[in-house]
Amino acid sequence: MSTIEITESAQTLFTDLVADEPPGTCVRIFVEHPGTTLAETRLVLCPPEERDEGDLAQQEAGFTLLVEQRSAPFLEGARIDLGEDELIIRAPNVRERPVPSDAPLHDRVQYMLDSEINPALASHGGMVSLVELRDGTAVLRFGGGCSGCAQVDVTLKEGVERGLLERFPDELKAVADVTDHAAGTNPYYPRP
Repeated sequence: MSTIEITESAQTLFTDLVADEPPGTCVRIFVEHPGTTLAETRLVLCPPEERDEGDLAQQEAGFTLLVEQRSAPFLEGARIDLGEDELIIRAPNVRERPVPSDAPLHDRVQYMLDSEINPALASHGGMVSLVELRDGTAVLRFGGGCSGCAQVDVTLKEGVERGLLERFPDELKAVADVTDHAAGTNPYYPRP
């Protein structure tokens, strides 16, 4: 794991915080729901009795930063700073770890859905997932507010399909939706 960058002002804050706690208290960083669009980075004070054996320790001048082991890959390139009145954690990989260009097509398509398409659909309470790749066709399933929505055909054709076919022109020929939209229980309908 590479070192998480902590600015001088954030280091000072953490040093002051642990100074008021029992000896051996550390600052612990972890990611809730790592690798998903719901990912959130958390910082907590961690007393010695709550340390996890798998935590990775990063020693700083006045405190120890513990990095949850399963969160470590998602915190690569992270930076912690102190703004005017809040901590700012920039962790570019918490939601999706970029996939290499030579990764399997399935991984690259899923990464595009998770990093580009689902954040837009989330504003309507929806999401789309890759079910399978079959003979050059990306088979998708919509969920949440997209399941049963009257505009799902437009979303599929103008947004999802166009984006995927443009990104993977030599590997994908079509996109198919296998969602049972008649069973949608919470479709999104914009207010007038």
